[in-house]
Amino acid sequence: MQFTDFEKLDLDRLPSPCFVVDEVAVERNLKILAQLAEDSGAKVLSALKAFSMWRLAPLVSRYLSGTCASGLHEARLGREYYGGEVHVFSAAYTEDDLKEILAIADHVVFNSCAQWRRFRPLALEARTRRPGLKFGLRINPEHSEGIVPIYDPCAPGSRLGIPLSQLDANELEHISGLHFHTLCEQDFPALQRTLRVVEEQFGDLLGTLQWVNFGGGHHITLPGYQTDELTACIRAFSSRYGVQVYLEPGEAVAIGTGVLVTEVLDLSWNQLDQAIVDTSATCHMPDLLEMPYRADILGASEPEEFAHTYRLGGLTCLAGDVMGDYSFAKPLQVGQRLMFGDMSHYTMVKTSTFNGTKLPAIALWNSVTDELEVVREFGYEAFKGRLS
Repeated sequence: MQFTDFEKLDLDRLPSPCFVVDEVAVERNLKILAQLAEDSGAKVLSALKAFSMWRLAPLVSRYLSGTCASGLHEARLGREYYGGEVHVFSAAYTEDDLKEILAIADHVVFNSCAQWRRFRPLALEARTRRPGLKFGLRINPEHSEGIVPIYDPCAPGSRLGIPLSQLDANELEHISGLHFHTLCEQDFPALQRTLRVVEEQFGDLLGTLQWVNFGGGHHITLPGYQTDELTACIRAFSSRYGVQVYLEPGEAVAIGTGVLVTEVLDLSWNQLDQAIVDTSATCHMPDLLEMPYRADILGASEPEEFAHTYRLGGLTCLAGDVMGDYSFAKPLQVGQRLMFGDMSHYTMVKTSTFNGTKLPAIALWNSVTDELEVVREFGYEAFKGRLS
């Protein structure tokens, strides 16, 4: 994460804790994705599961072809605010949710032949009312590119997607496309290896389809990504099989666009210096614990690199609510503001109120004009409203 733009942000103008998203950085990413779409012929969707700050929906819809959703609520958000196409995939649908999804989605992808069989009459009935409605199946090429098992959709025994051995060719009538997803924060060679396996296993079906969705996890907007190679690959694949290719990046829309501002609440010592901040890894940055990974902090470095090393922890009662050990050139002070980097994607969408912890405010900043808007703040009602 580069902090170049956020170094200019006056943290005292913000409540704490607070997610801050730079709209200039988001537009930078969107322009890269839009250029890829124009050059390759692919349609690019924004994956709301990663970044669904609908305040920016008009900006996203200016550059991308639509959204992809993981269920009814994201689908509604996509339809109501973003416009364009709405694609939906879920590991399984309830009948009530699917009825609503079929009324608003453009593509509905099923995770098993059993779900497609069960809901096919309902789906085809919906298509009589909306002739443009398309149906697809998610396949599992059983080709693992993931490094962390919890984020590897093709790990052995995965519940996601249909292996070739379980794909019933007799069930493909009215199926116009296939969807696969193998990547997580990866570059083009990982997709290239995946496509080789997909074509080996499912090549006899590809020429009978209208579209193929390459899923998400593509780090397209990360500096150094092999955009030219991806463009050539998509064009060749589309030409070879006569299909429309879709990509549905999530992180690539929001990578490098946001920070989480936090305040030091207390300083103590237990074998090393400790600092408690007003945010939480478990409540506000769960990927720090699930991935796990280490978030950057502006002005901080690895332990012992600078003169003063602290273990930063959250304010919940969970013993493991720890962001990590960081060193600073000067001693931390109670009331001092810190900035965690790259905190737009898979943060706001994953927050929780464990311990009654306050959710961070959400702010929109323009790094060119310095215009700042606190879009939303959360209090007791946000905690209470999740319970009964």
